[in-house]
Amino acid sequence: MANTDQTRDSGDTIIAIEGPPVLHALALDLEDPAIGERVQDTQFKIRLANTEGRRSNAAFLIKRRYAWRGYSVSEHSGNLADRITLAAFSHDQPMATITVGVDSANGLSVEALYPDEIKVLRTDGKRLCEFTKLAVEDVVRSKAVLAAIFHIAYIYAHRIRACTDLLIEVNPRHVRVYRAMLGFEKCGQQRMDPRVSAAAILLRLDLAHAEAQIARFGGHAELADQVRLLYPLFFSPQEESGIEGRLRSLD
Repeated sequence: MANTDQTRDSGDTIIAIEGPPVLHALALDLEDPAIGERVQDTQFKIRLANTEGRRSNAAFLIKRRYAWRGYSVSEHSGNLADRITLAAFSHDQPMATITVGVDSANGLSVEALYPDEIKVLRTDGKRLCEFTKLAVEDVVRSKAVLAAIFHIAYIYAHRIRACTDLLIEVNPRHVRVYRAMLGFEKCGQQRMDPRVSAAAILLRLDLAHAEAQIARFGGHAELADQVRLLYPLFFSPQEESGIEGRLRSLD
């Protein structure tokens, strides 16, 4: 799955991923009939969007993908020190992006819509993080790309920043996918999110559960067609340790 030799020679590349010639349906678009689209180059390099140019590229992808679904897009509040953005690039074009936010005095984006739920979790001693601004280019039909960028985000949040619980807001039609494939649970009732002009539901993932699933399934892509989980397409524990070290060196 990973080309670690190339990763060492790629400056600020976290990892490079070799995809198959024909890519499979993206996990978040199971309803999309466009399965098995072919792309010319299936190597993706996942990098930190840590320059103005990369952040602008990621923001452009987000705006275009959200607009395609009829959503509006608002900017993040809070300090950049509280969050990182990851992006998967092919030929320097952004193919996927996700932002990891860690709880701090600046708060979380999900807190705007679910303040009481977040307060309860904090009172219970949870160390919270959130994944926001997830967007994937429409020509990318690979669960492997989604799994890789999600796993790297998890490594940063759980292994580097010691977060215990992950929060995300999703459209109600995506709840089933997140629950079945990653083990998220509902953490709040459906509400209208004015930031994207769409309905949202707060989901929570116990990162200890994710850790156990990665230990059991990570690196076993051959099981991806046997279990309804995204975890077999995650990196192996050995690869995960290498990626953690790479992230620490870039942080």
